[in-house]
Amino acid sequence: MSTSLQVSREERILRLTLNRPEKRNALSSELCESLADAVESSWDDASVGCVVIEAAGEVFCAGMDLDEALSSDAAEKTAIHERLFTLAARAKKPIVTAVQGPALGGGVGLVANAHIVVAAHGCTFGLTEIRIGMWLFVIFRSIVSAIGERRATELALSGRIFTLPEAIQWGLVSEAVQRIELDDRATAIAMHLASSSPQAIRGGLECLAESRGKDSETAGRLAREYRARAFQSEDFREGVTAFREKRKPRWPA
Repeated sequence: MSTSLQVSREERILRLTLNRPEKRNALSSELCESLADAVESSWDDASVGCVVIEAAGEVFCAGMDLDEALSSDAAEKTAIHERLFTLAARAKKPIVTAVQGPALGGGVGLVANAHIVVAAHGCTFGLTEIRIGMWLFVIFRSIVSAIGERRATELALSGRIFTLPEAIQWGLVSEAVQRIELDDRATAIAMHLASSSPQAIRGGLECLAESRGKDSETAGRLAREYRARAFQSEDFREGVTAFREKRKPRWPA
């Protein structure tokens, strides 16, 4: 694993920390690949219940690494970015992101690729690629999924900086906390998610991904199929038993 990404474990939480504070956590190809590898590897690791993405330093992520943007292979870079910015659409485990400072360009893409986002008061955001003669081609789908096409298009065209209250209003960020509370709050959310039924979460996320873009008849059929499997799952039986016995569930490994 590269030094640009710190990886640690806390019980059932996999914590991934962007670790290029001297570069404002700009997304180098190495960092993008390491982050995508770590998240994807967690999907088949039964000991991981939730992934937390955070960043070192004062800036969450300034977007693409401009030092390598003109020199690296465009096709290779695009392939890596495609993996990274479709994580939420393919996820098998929940992703919680803690934003402690400004998020720009691809940094907003990372935020949009989380299932739950907690941000510190004072954080700002911006889809600023237009300022350097670029369109946010790869991250645009995840931005649209988070806040809607019309709003995403306006922000991409203008390149303007927007505030945390706006990000919450539009659904990009789940909640705001004081900076000193950020780590504890993100960890508490992740702990709660990691204590939930792994089978139910995986089934729900897979059904969501498979149903996306489908007509209502197909989406309904998929929902019925996933629901039928869930009724037969060990987790459902344990959940019902625990509810009746008034105890916490002990999910099968």
